[in-house]
Amino acid sequence: MKNRHLFLFGGSPPFTGNSGEKFASHINGKVAILFLERNGWKEYMPKYTSVLENQGIHDFLYLPLTSNPDHSILNELISCSGVIIGGGDTELYRDYIVDTEIGVHIKRMYQQGIPVAGFSAGALISPSYCVIPPIDNSKKEHLFLQGLSLLEDCVISVHYTKWNEETNLKVAMAKVDASVGYGIDDEGYLYFENEQLVEAEKYYKFT
Repeated sequence: MKNRHLFLFGGSPPFTGNSGEKFASHINGKVAILFLERNGWKEYMPKYTSVLENQGIHDFLYLPLTSNPDHSILNELISCSGVIIGGGDTELYRDYIVDTEIGVHIKRMYQQGIPVAGFSAGALISPSYCVIPPIDNSKKEHLFLQGLSLLEDCVISVHYTKWNEETNLKVAMAKVDASVGYGIDDEGYLYFENEQLVEAEKYYKFT
C-alpha cells in the first residue's frame, strides 16, 4: 500500500518552506486545482503553481467548483496524480466537496497515495471535523460541520495568529473531544504522512 500524503496550509498560496518540493516529489502526472470561480481567477492560479513549476511540474487541471458538478469534472479529477484544494469561502468549499462525489473521489485518491494539499479553507475541510470560526462565516458563529475525514481526532485552525484563534481552537477541541489541535499561521504548514505529522513550520500544537 502506498503512503498517504496530506499538506495543510494556514494561509493563501504559495507552497511555503519545503512543502512544494515534498508535494512535487510524489507527483507523476497532472495536478488538479479545485477552486471557487471568481473574477481574476486565472491571474491568481500562478500563486498555486509557481513553486511546483520550479520543481518541474507543468501539467495543471483547473476545476472550478459548483453545486452540481458534471461527470466530466469527476473524470478529469480522477486522472490526476495530485490534488490542491484552494482557499476562500470555507462553507462553500465544504458544501461543494465534502457531501458530493468530488469528496468521495478525493478520499479514495488520498487513500491510494495521491497527495492532497489544502490552503486555508482547503485545510479546514480536511479533518473529520470541519470547524469554522465566527470570523470565517456569515453567521458569525462557531460552526461544527462534517469534514473530509482525511485526518481523525484533531481540530485544525488556520490564520492562527492573525485571527487570534487560540481560544476558539481550545473550545473546539473540547466540544468535539479531539485529542490534538493544530493552529497554523499564514506562512505555516503541516505535512502528514500516513496521518502522522512529519514536518511543519509556523504552527502551534495543543493536546
